[in-house]
Parts: sequence; C-alpha cells; structure tokens
Amino acid sequence: MNLIEEIARRHDPATVAVTSGERRVTYGELFDQARQIATIMRAHGSPGRIPRVGLQCPNGVSYIVLSMGLLLADACLVPLAEELTESERTEIASITALDLILAADDLPWHGEETVVAASESDGTGWKLHRCASGTLLFPEDGFQALNPAFIRFSSGTTGTSKGVVLSHETLLARITAANEGLRIGQQDRVLWMLPMAHHFAVSIVLYLYFGATTVLEHSPLREDILATAAREEATVIYGSPFHFAMLSGDKSGFMWPSLRLAVATAAALPEPTAIAFEKRFAKPLHQGLGIIEVGLSVLNLEAAGSKPTSLGRPLPSYEVALLDEEGLQAPDGEPGEFHVRGPGLLDAYLVPWNPTHLNDGWFASGDLVRRDEDGDLFLMGRKKSVINVAGMKVFPEEVERVLNEHPGIIRSRVLGREHPQMGQIPIAEIIPSDPALPPKAIELQRYCRTLLSAYKVPMQFKVVESLPLTASGKLKRVS
Repeated sequence: MNLIEEIARRHDPATVAVTSGERRVTYGELFDQARQIATIMRAHGSPGRIPRVGLQCPNGVSYIVLSMGLLLADACLVPLAEELTESERTEIASITALDLILAADDLPWHGEETVVAASESDGTGWKLHRCASGTLLFPEDGFQALNPAFIRFSSGTTGTSKGVVLSHETLLARITAANEGLRIGQQDRVLWMLPMAHHFAVSIVLYLYFGATTVLEHSPLREDILATAAREEATVIYGSPFHFAMLSGDKSGFMWPSLRLAVATAAALPEPTAIAFEKRFAKPLHQGLGIIEVGLSVLNLEAAGSKPTSLGRPLPSYEVALLDEEGLQAPDGEPGEFHVRGPGLLDAYLVPWNPTHLNDGWFASGDLVRRDEDGDLFLMGRKKSVINVAGMKVFPEEVERVLNEHPGIIRSRVLGREHPQMGQIPIAEIIPSDPALPPKAIELQRYCRTLLSAYKVPMQFKVVESLPLTASGKLKRVS
C-alpha cells in the first residue's frame, strides 16, 4: 500500500489542496508534479528495493510536492531540517545509510556525493545526490520488509534519539485515529504554522488525506498570519505554544470568526498563554500530546476552557495507563509514566534496530503524567532528559559533547529552564579548565553555533566547581 496513491484516489483533481498567497494549488497539480519527481527517482533507484532518501527543502508548496514525489516512488523519506548544521546532516545521513539526498533551493547538500540529476519543482530548483556507501547499522532485510515511508529523528540529530521508522500502513492508521478527535474534512482550511521537516509526516498528510485545504503563510509576523487567516477564513490552526503566545499579543479587532479548532502541541502549554489566547479570540486552546513514536493519542476536547493546561483524555482508539516505578497503576492525582496502546505506533527503532519495542502493544513514553478525578490528564514533567524548546527537541547529551570538546571546559551539564514563551530553554553549567579565567558566555555561544542548530545553543552559562554525579560517575539530571 502506498499512502500517497490512496490520497490521489480519494479526491477530485480540481479540488484545491494548498493555498500560498494568491496561489491556489489543486490536487491534480500537486500530483502532476509529484509524479514527475517519482519518475526521476525511480530512474536512480534499484528495482524491488525501497531507497532511503534525505530531503532538504524549505517550507512551501515545493516541500509538499517533493515529499509526495519521493513517497510515490516508494522511497523512504528522511527529513533533513534546514536549521541543521553540516555535521548534524552528515550524521543523520550516515546513521540512516542514505542512498540519495534531494537538496532544494538555497540549501545545497555540502557533502561529497555525486549529483545524478537536477531539475525544478513548483519553481524551486533542486539537485539529487547519490551518497557514498557506508557501514550499515541495521538489517536491510528487516527494514525493507516494513514498507517504510519515513524515518524521523526526534531532535533532528541522532543524540540519544534512535530514529523512528514509520510504514505507509502505520501512517494511515495513525492519521485515521487522530482524526477521530480533530474531525478535519473538506470543509476545513488549516493554517500552517510549523516546520514541515518536523511535522509533514502526519499533519499535512492527514490534511491531504481527509481533503482539507492547507493554508501557507511564510511571514513570521502575527499581523501577516492573522491577515491570511482572515482572507482564507481559516478554520483550524495547529501550532506550538510559542505561536499562540505571539498571536495573543495582537491589538487589532480581528476576532477570527471562522476558527473552530486551535490545537497546541509540540510543548507543554503554559496557562498564561492559554488564558491570553482565549481572552483575545474568545476561543479556547486545545492541548494535545503528540509523540513521534505514537502520533496524537490524547487531546483536550472537553475541558479546554476550564482546564487549559490539561492534555485532555485519550482519543477513542487509544488506551492509556499511568504506571509508577513498580509498574502499577498510579493513583489519581499522582504522576506515573505515560503508557499508550492503539493504532499507528512506530514500526521499529532504526539504530539500534528494534522492531519489538512494545510490551503487549504498550509504548512507554518517558513522560510523567497525572490523572485528576474527572479523568483528565496533565503533563507533570519528563522522565527522560529531553528539553523542549518551542516544540523542538534538544538532547542535553548532544550539547554536552560539544561543550566538553572546548579547550576551556573540563565537564558540563545542560538543563532545561522553564520559559513563558518558549516552553523551555537550554542552560549550561560548566567546570572551567582555568577557574581564574573561564571562557566567556559569548565565546561559548559562538563556538556552539558552529556545531549545533541555533535552538540547541545554551542561553546561559554558569561556572561551577563541581557537578552532581551518580555512584557510577554519570551526571545527575536533577540537582
């Protein structure tokens, strides 16, 4: 089964699929261009084998076209977010053993791979690079057997993330289950607010499958975003708390009468943001819990106004269990690790390879969640160390590795500090090589920016004499 072919069969080619400014792009136009990409891709693949193809492309219609083309060609899509550094892109290419890389627009691939094709799609030029053979870190036969469509890394690099493999069948099950809550259909116009490299696999695929129009606005200014919402009569917005905090500051009289659903995901929703948005637009924010391995399994549909920080309740197709450290159900009001069972869970972790990651169908997320007396769920924290920066995941271990290579640092610890707009920001504690002359914060930030994406760079550096360690010498994440 090919999910993109299924989308083609569901819709009239004349139906508008995407708007961008004054443009109206129909399903027929999307698929005409996507099939041209697929033809080129098949010419550079091996018959009977699913190639792994990295896509490096900015947000826009071209990203949708190129992604659809790769998937139509039965390639497995590996998003390469445009904010990645060269070393991060190279690491993902190595871990996933990419066969090809499609680099579009002004985001050229900087490796030594041979260019085997060049063209343009929707006005965006691109080049197709063939990757050099490397060491395979997972079983090729097992990977091929999954009918893989996507490989996603939750932080945009390997870090402690193992890479999540999703098949066409899993994606269809996932978007179908999510839409039992979202109820997105042909009547909807969804205002797009998120980076496609991080969210295309489920969000835009869901909109295309169920016939909604995806509304693109490339400006980061709230005045432009709201002007587009008014012009297109957007009915749904799906974004991070950062976006909703920005929109809540609008001083115009626009009340967004067409809006029926505003979903906040990617990071914990601060109560002041939820209150400000509802006060400004007279509509509540609906918080959901989106997990790369799971999809959208929990959504606050019923208590968004009275309990704005709640995750809500499981969607109809999912079961949720909150387990304590003994593996027993946590009492109401007490935090337990979030476990979920239902359709659309990941097919495998790529590296180390693990297609049997579930326990009787249950996935353990590492998130600490409590349930109140009404059955509504609340995110309390993270059992894992990941830092959530405006919906972007940062692994402290990755940042620490970079800092520890600096000649002026003996050892470091990176933590997340709560932030009213960003959710969290990374901060660093460092033990300097020379306590009398520690490296300056601006020097360390410049150093980090050469090796890390901007959102991973610590916002603050604190000089310390020592760091808390476990008995085995590992860093303690909580002081």
